[in-house]
Amino acid sequence: MLDNMLGTWKLKNSEGFDEYMQAIGVGFATRKAGGVLKPDVIISKTGDKYCLRTESSFTTTEIEFMLGEEFDETTADNRKTKTTMTFEDGLLKQHQKWDGKETTITREIKDGKLVVTCTMGKAQCIRTYEKA
Repeated sequence: MLDNMLGTWKLKNSEGFDEYMQAIGVGFATRKAGGVLKPDVIISKTGDKYCLRTESSFTTTEIEFMLGEEFDETTADNRKTKTTMTFEDGLLKQHQKWDGKETTITREIKDGKLVVTCTMGKAQCIRTYEKA
């Protein structure tokens, strides 16, 4: 159930983030800045609509979505994507499409932690968050 993801999460570990950012086309300077940040993720719900907010000292992004409905997203690295969020088998899946490219970001709870897996082709990043 997606409700167990609601709340504030603090980044504790990140593996492969630079490689993933490079694979989606993020420039060198932005990758270096993004690689040292420890963002908080806040997931909330109002009615049938969810909000996923990512806060750091560099930037804050927020998306509001309903499961299964495509929407326009401007990412932290300023990509303009068509994004769809779904929830199945305990995974919150974020599928982004832009300029003929696609990436998938999955979120799941493992051992009480929020584990985020970002995949673009062969590049994969795993970021682990703990509840605040």
